[in-house]
Amino acid sequence: MRTVQGAALDGLKARVRALAERTGLPVRSTRGAPRPHAGPAARPRPTERAGRAPRGGAPLADPGPAVPPLGTGDPGRRTSVKEPLRRTSADRPAGPAAALAPSAPSGPPAAAPTVLATLGALLTAAGRPRPRRRPGGVRASAAALRALRARHGDAPALVRTRSGQTLLVLLDPQDLRRFYAEPVSVLAADPPQKCRGLSTHEPGRDADGPGCARGEQRPERRRMSADVLAAGLPVHPAAGPILNVVAEEARHLTATGALELVRARHAVNRAARRIVLGDPAADDDELAGWLTQLRAEDGRLRGGRTRAARSVHDKARARVREYVRHAGDDTLAGRAARHAGPVDTTDPDGGVDPADEARLWLLAMDAVPDTLLRTLLLLGAHPCEQDAAAAEAAAEVAAGRARGELPRLRACVRESLRLYPVVPDLIRVTRGETEWRGVRHPAGTAVLLPAAFHQRDPERVPAAHVFVPGRWKNPGADRDIRMAPFSHGGGRCPGDQLGLMITAAFCAEVLRGHRITGTRPVLDPVGPLPVTLDPRGVRLTLTRR
Repeated sequence: MRTVQGAALDGLKARVRALAERTGLPVRSTRGAPRPHAGPAARPRPTERAGRAPRGGAPLADPGPAVPPLGTGDPGRRTSVKEPLRRTSADRPAGPAAALAPSAPSGPPAAAPTVLATLGALLTAAGRPRPRRRPGGVRASAAALRALRARHGDAPALVRTRSGQTLLVLLDPQDLRRFYAEPVSVLAADPPQKCRGLSTHEPGRDADGPGCARGEQRPERRRMSADVLAAGLPVHPAAGPILNVVAEEARHLTATGALELVRARHAVNRAARRIVLGDPAADDDELAGWLTQLRAEDGRLRGGRTRAARSVHDKARARVREYVRHAGDDTLAGRAARHAGPVDTTDPDGGVDPADEARLWLLAMDAVPDTLLRTLLLLGAHPCEQDAAAAEAAAEVAAGRARGELPRLRACVRESLRLYPVVPDLIRVTRGETEWRGVRHPAGTAVLLPAAFHQRDPERVPAAHVFVPGRWKNPGADRDIRMAPFSHGGGRCPGDQLGLMITAAFCAEVLRGHRITGTRPVLDPVGPLPVTLDPRGVRLTLTRR
């Protein structure tokens, strides 16, 4: 007796065979053997040609090999190189380095994909959730970057993405030092990339971005940011009021026996509004919603703000300016107002507006909840480190003037940012013709520094995929060019120490009275840590000490 499902399957097979006869593709038989069919031969793929160097000059850059797909079994960090070119296993040479070779002419494939196999692949792909990608973002596996380095001998590698974009990828620490040292007149962030929170950010022409600013800011603005954020000081001059706010808002983190990202964001965002604008802003849910919309819009921004986004931007700016007028001396906005003096809001070039700076600092705090949750998750997976951090948190109560230092917890936060940086890649664009390792590159060349790759490079970093906070106790660790959770040189975030102090203080408030007894996901304390760690999937179980 035939079932309804069997009849439907036979009908589907008949339609697929009819489609195969019209298109010329072979059809797989019920036993899995492909039926012979005379189809058109595969068109050979043209070879890539390298540019010729003019007489007496440095060689021109080769367009470079295509980037291979993301590696699935490699424990290395995913860094950026946008969607790689699709290549079948028959087209790809053997070996990791050979996988990056330019495509070569080839004849017809040995076995063309069948219609049924193609249909099954499409159905499988349709059932998978597509990863979210930021506009203009680029990604590549650590295995691909290591293969590039093995092939090019640490020299910068010019690669071409699937979309046709060309990137000059820096693979050697010697080139990283130059990348950080170059002024914006040589390397500029164009187009500006979104950067949230504790890492580096290079704003656009309107300086409206959610991170720390660099380079093209006016000198007075940089001086004000360094003064208000107390750049370079481990403990902020207003540490007392700031830590009191953290202690009060941290109660939301431990109100129940579980801690997730939603609760962490609620507590940290309330604390951020109080630290930046003052206590009256703590319950301003409307401002919080506007800032959330601005963050979401920045993630989709391509070619300018929409009319709705401009409206939200103007409302948030006006609300923040109202808070700044009444901000106390202990708030960041109050310190900025004293530093900037009277501002003519009708003249865009009339001076530094404390309200604009305050709004950027609020947006910059957006990365603190993610970093806080990842740090606590790592401590939950390492009981010995958790006990040592809890002991430091308990002793910090009687620290007096040294309150806020928390060196061990700061090292844990730094190690969390090394493993899971807020911004895994930095991209800048050359403004003029530049030369890297004897090869000239024209103006407009995009230069990619895969920071996450270098921070988790097992060939250069000991225990690269393991949580080792003790590495940050070395006095020279902060100057290690391979480690860049806050960037280096003129692009270093002026609020790095303040961000470390606030994040470590939140960790201390949680550990002071509670123990992390369960984590999701479960991490291996001795094996390689996962490549990515989405904070939305983190859940911590807390028990009272």
